[in-house]
Amino acid sequence: MIIVDKALEARAALGKPVKVAMIGAGFMGRGIANQIINSVPGMELVAISNRHIDGAKRAYSEAGIEDFKIVSSVVDLENALIQGQYAITEDAMLLCEADGIDAIIEVTGTIEYAAHLVMRAIAHQKHIILMNAELDGTIGPILKLHADRAGVILTACDGDQPGVEMNLYRFVKSIGLTPLLCGNIKGLQDPYRNPTTQAGFAQRWGQNPAMVTSFADGTKISFEQAIVANGTGMKVAKRGMLGYEYAGHVDEMTKMYDVDQLKQLGGIVDYVVSTKPGPGVFVFATHEDPKQRHYLNLYKLGEGPLYSFYTPYHLCHFEVPLSVARAVLFHDAVLAPIAGPVVDVVATAKIDLKAGETLDGIGYYMTYGQCENSEIVQLQNLLPMGIAEGCRLKRDIDKDQVLTYDDVELPGGRLCDKLRSEQTAYFAPAKTLAVVK
Repeated sequence: MIIVDKALEARAALGKPVKVAMIGAGFMGRGIANQIINSVPGMELVAISNRHIDGAKRAYSEAGIEDFKIVSSVVDLENALIQGQYAITEDAMLLCEADGIDAIIEVTGTIEYAAHLVMRAIAHQKHIILMNAELDGTIGPILKLHADRAGVILTACDGDQPGVEMNLYRFVKSIGLTPLLCGNIKGLQDPYRNPTTQAGFAQRWGQNPAMVTSFADGTKISFEQAIVANGTGMKVAKRGMLGYEYAGHVDEMTKMYDVDQLKQLGGIVDYVVSTKPGPGVFVFATHEDPKQRHYLNLYKLGEGPLYSFYTPYHLCHFEVPLSVARAVLFHDAVLAPIAGPVVDVVATAKIDLKAGETLDGIGYYMTYGQCENSEIVQLQNLLPMGIAEGCRLKRDIDKDQVLTYDDVELPGGRLCDKLRSEQTAYFAPAKTLAVVK
């Protein structure tokens, strides 16, 4: 976002940097820390929390910061901030509660834990930048409602594919076209991958095997496309998305979609397994004005009716600070739900499951996630992927069968279940009325 650099330069010149804290200091968190500290004038990463304090120390140290203070209370943290000291802690709630912090970057990759963090940050008037499509795709709409009521921004981030898609979507709309497809490009799609099969790749890049598995088995891209759907109002053409495999360039795929169907659905989110360009994102759009279609053809976008716009890369942690600046300085969300859920991610058996077993988490051995339109999720009582971990099976489930709430016993006392129920109750009446009509 070109305007952001000048705004941050102005904050730096005034000596009033945007002050941000980060929760989670894993592979991606360390990249964010290095980026803010060494490449973003006008912004300071004033505090880091990690479940193990050594992770927070490592994030600062790798970015060249060796002078930091361990804090264990809000008072200690606030005093450190006043004195201009960097702070680290294992208690993430301190970052959510302390004065002197403009925004929180949430990089935990969790559902239940992150739900508590986000609600506490909202209660203390902090903007929240989520690098957590799983949380957003499970209870994002209700979290956004709470954030709106508190007057703070809750947003996904630049750099991750959903944010790049939304930036492209907004650009395409801004020049007068109508987006009908938001697409995500990936190099592999195999729902039966697991941490054992992905261990070598994870070790090579220093990543978590479960996280890598969620990329390979389609769960991650399902959450990413679900939050794009919730931010645009688009749907999926079928459960799991169309997911074409294509050896050529995405520009050549415009003829593969039924424009009338896309219009009838109000646009769709989808993905393609390809390498040209990759990994990146694309938007297919139409224009109703024949004069403008003539110009688009002249400018080498073809004859339509679908025109292809794409970004051939996503730079993850490099772009996250832009999201912080957009939220704090311009009150602009990169990507957030526009209302209730439009697309959800539902839990699907990766193997034959047995009654009495307890489901493991995202990117593990037992389940993978698929996109489904939220109306169907509600009508069929399907189990969200973000809710599945820790649930106990009441009955046997065949491989590739989608789970329902009736198939499981939920763990007791979880905030994510409470917020999911609140989300359903708040947004479902309009949907129910629409179905009745």
